[in-house]
Amino acid sequence: MSNFPDPSQTDLPSCSDHAPTSHGYEENKAKYLARLKRIEGQTRGIHRMVDEDQYCIDILTQVSAVTSALENVALALLQDHISHCVTGAAAESGEAADAKIAEAMKAIQKLVKS
Repeated sequence: MSNFPDPSQTDLPSCSDHAPTSHGYEENKAKYLARLKRIEGQTRGIHRMVDEDQYCIDILTQVSAVTSALENVALALLQDHISHCVTGAAAESGEAADAKIAEAMKAIQKLVKS
């Protein structure tokens, strides 16, 4: 069972009600995909290092690099979300803004805990 939402649902989260297919990261989507592909390659490299019985510290160094790269992607996505989605909701109404701010705070709390 997947943790991802069912794409057939019509009430999927979006940045705002006026643009349900618009996301804050659209402008940078190609950059995000390139960064994630690089991270994927680094992760495969870590797998290979373990498989080849590489030195522990060398593996940990690579794990740290992947962790840092993922954190940078997360922070950039959060920046895009706040700049696009939260700002857009704030322009619409107090209730929509409150909901988006609460949503952003939950995301920030998850990032801080990781």
